[in-house]
Formats: sequence, C-alpha cells, structure tokens
Amino acid sequence: MTAGPATDPHGAPAGGPPLAADLTVVIATRDRRDSLAHTLDRLRALPERPAVLVADNASTDGTRDMIARHHPEVRVLALPLNRGALARNHGVRAATTPYVAFSDDDSWWAPDALPTAVRLLDGHPRLGLLSARTLVGPAQRPDPLNEVMAASPLGRAHDLPGPQVLGYLACAAVARREAWLDAGGYHPLLFFGGEETCLAYDLAARGWGVTHCPEVVAHHHPDPDARAGRMVRLRRNALLTAWLRRPLPFALERTHALAAAARHDPEARTALGEALTRVPAALRARRPLPPHVERSARLLDEVRRAAHER
Repeated sequence: MTAGPATDPHGAPAGGPPLAADLTVVIATRDRRDSLAHTLDRLRALPERPAVLVADNASTDGTRDMIARHHPEVRVLALPLNRGALARNHGVRAATTPYVAFSDDDSWWAPDALPTAVRLLDGHPRLGLLSARTLVGPAQRPDPLNEVMAASPLGRAHDLPGPQVLGYLACAAVARREAWLDAGGYHPLLFFGGEETCLAYDLAARGWGVTHCPEVVAHHHPDPDARAGRMVRLRRNALLTAWLRRPLPFALERTHALAAAARHDPEARTALGEALTRVPAALRARRPLPPHVERSARLLDEVRRAAHER
C-alpha cells in the first residue's frame, strides 16, 4: 500500500477515504433493510471510511431506497434475482480495488481492522484470503471458530502471516480480488450455507494461502430469527462439497452417514433430500483436490472427528 496524502487529526486523508484505492467492503443482502442500515452506519463511522458496495439480492422491502436516502455514497449492485452467496461473486467482479472485505447485513469491521488487513495482504503476496477474529453480539463474545482456526493443525507457512486454514466465516474475511477470481468464487451449486469450505479448498488448490489473522477483528450481531433452516443448508452443502472436491469413497461415506442420521433426524432427512437432487450436477462439476490439499483436508477431518468423540 503506497503512502497516502496528509491526514486530518482523525486519520482520514484530506483528499478522501484512505482505503478507497485499496479495498472495497462488499455486502450481500436481501430484505434486511433495518439491519443493513445499522451495518452501513457502523462502516460509515470507521475512521478509514472504506468504500462500500452492496450486492442486493432483489430485495422488496425498500432496501435500495434506504441506501439512496441515507447512504448515497454506497454503491449498489441491484441483482434481478436472489443469488444467495453468489451475490458476493458479483460484488467482487464489480469492485475495482485489489482487496475486498466482506460484511453481512449484520456484521461490520472494527476500527483499524481493514488497514491491518491491507498491510498483511501487501506484505504476503501469496495470501489469497485472511479470516478475521470475530466477536459476537453486544457482549463481544469470541466466536468459537476463532479458537478452532488459531489451533489449526496445518501450521504456518513461512510466507503467510498466520495459521493455515481451510475454512472461515464469510462475513469476517478479506480477500485478494485476483485470488478470488482465479479460484472462481463461491460455487453456484451451494447457493448459501457453508459455501466457504469449497472456496477455501479451491484457493489452496490454486496455490493461494488461506490463513487466520486474529489481529484483524470483525463484529457479528446475528439475528436468531434469521438462522431458521441454517443447519439443513450446512449439512446439505457439506455433503455437496464432498461430492464436488473430495475422493469418491469419502463422498460415499458422508452420504451414508447423513442417510443414517436421516432415519431419526428430520433436519438430516431434509438435507439429504436436497443434496441428492443436486448430486448429478455436483458430479458434472466435480474437480478433485490435488493430493497436498486433500492431505490437509483429511488432517482437519481427523482433528474434528477426534474432538467430536471426546
């Protein structure tokens, strides 16, 4: 990141937002006008004043009018249909900055988080995506995923700034735009829910690093009512990701496990049904991981299995 113009006492440059040439915050949303308004207020209050692009999934609740009225500085990408997580792909393509940070309509970045992310990406050219430390709710409770990623058994690479991971939280990540486009972004078959794992696999398969960087901090205030059906989507997409990227015996094993759970678990039954209708498409789009990434994925599987059995 090159040196910018002189700054005012609050750290903002006299000529405009210091991050405007380096980073865009992309937010995917649908019919969450009030929550989005709060997030935009939070982002607007950051001393860095990042550029913001909202990829709107065909909202019908006045979301676009709210943005035009209260946040005219925000760029809106109006999608004609609900594209789910793929709205982020559209946002990345529309951005013109080398780096893209992601927020949801219920999450935002802590002061100095984004400049820190830019410095890390500038200093580590192989870093494709960094996963932030996430604080949840007004109490700022650490998300359990923070500890899992910090203890990743994949260790550190000499040219990356943190422990290597093959997963992250979508609303608390900063990516190199070139890497995102190179890997293809979120897979269209997954639509929404647990889509991060497949992209982390694809980034690693293309040689990009994915790391956890706890010095970058995001805030997440999820609405409990918005989590309905989340576990179904997560279980469905975990199985589809196995069919898309993992060895066939592994995919069959995970299918049998979900089928066994479906005998007594309605959520598993729904997830299995939704997955099976998509398996033919997953087979057509199948691209197994290279051996070194598959070894990392298996190591993470073993650690998760051991933790579950304790």
